[in-house]
Amino acid sequence: MLSRVLLVSAPGKVILHGEYAVVHGKVALAAAVNMRTFLRLQPQGNGKLDLNLPNIGIKRTWDVARLQLLDTSFLEQGDFTVLTEEQMEKLKEVAGFPEDCANHERLAVLAFLYLYLSICRKQRALPSLDITVWSELPPGAGLGSSAAYSVCLAAALLTACEEIPNPLKEEEGASRWAAEDLELINKWAFQGERVIHGNPSGVDNSVSTWGGALRYQQGKISSLKRPQSLKILLTHTKVSRSTKAIIASVSNRLLKFPEIVAPLLTSINAISLECERVLGEMATAPALEHYFMLEELIDMNQHLLNALGLGHTSLDQLCQMTMAHGLHSKLTGAGCGGCGITLLRPDLEGPKVEAAKQALISYGFDCWETSLGAPGISIHSSSSLDAPVRQALDGL
Repeated sequence: MLSRVLLVSAPGKVILHGEYAVVHGKVALAAAVNMRTFLRLQPQGNGKLDLNLPNIGIKRTWDVARLQLLDTSFLEQGDFTVLTEEQMEKLKEVAGFPEDCANHERLAVLAFLYLYLSICRKQRALPSLDITVWSELPPGAGLGSSAAYSVCLAAALLTACEEIPNPLKEEEGASRWAAEDLELINKWAFQGERVIHGNPSGVDNSVSTWGGALRYQQGKISSLKRPQSLKILLTHTKVSRSTKAIIASVSNRLLKFPEIVAPLLTSINAISLECERVLGEMATAPALEHYFMLEELIDMNQHLLNALGLGHTSLDQLCQMTMAHGLHSKLTGAGCGGCGITLLRPDLEGPKVEAAKQALISYGFDCWETSLGAPGISIHSSSSLDAPVRQALDGL
């Protein structure tokens, strides 16, 4: 068991193209967004297990000796299978939730306990740890915040328990694990995502683990060739929605109007493939012309997504406000509210981007200037982290 403090971070994700079409076997393109979740793991000698999630106001403590006495044989899952209802109930008993605990809080705690007990149970004794997780990602916005959380937990616990080596050298600010270690991190993170979401696709945790950009189709995930970084505005409309209900409504529309909706899905697939081709060209010789093509694809996809019933007045407003400044936007993720992305061409002048950003903020949206293609799960030295991140992890 390692005795040093570990600091890790993992990115969120956005869907570039392929929302909902991916449910029907089409291609989706996803990219890591340069907004991250950070975790600090500190071994301690007080016999307690402390979990602190300041973003959602959770502070929980368990007695390690009591956890040690529990029968955790129900967690023996060499093949990484789904937890049964009975196993979930046992995990809830271990968690000991207060009556007023909200569902999202329960799921975050259950994922943590599942990963802690599963990964650390091979140790001679369960370790006493103080774990704090803080995120730049807004929860429930479709940006993969739960996946980044699960990836950070898996990486930190596997490293602390010496299941994988710590890749950080003394003189380094940050480092990443070898490919086989990332595979193991991703497998455990997917299990954490299953606790939270039940039946996730695996895209979010894969993007968070590997970083960069990925292509996903019918369970197969592969890396995308792409330019080093694409700059975007990421806008959160703050309009909440149920992804499950929206998937059902798109499926119903396909059943009701198959000859109309099936071609829409085929067109969205063609946009994903064309975007993949353009990004591949940009990886070797980026030109301004490529950005104009990406903008056209964004506009076309947004109209197709509206035809599938995924639009919302807030997203219309977002697209109109950015178009007024010569920028091109589309929804990303669930639609019917949620988030949108706006491509920032490299020839755009700073004041124009800032004017668009301020217009969106003044309307009541949250808006961040960020980039796509961020590195996946990483381990850091304390000095390499920005002061606000260090303060958040220290609970200041």
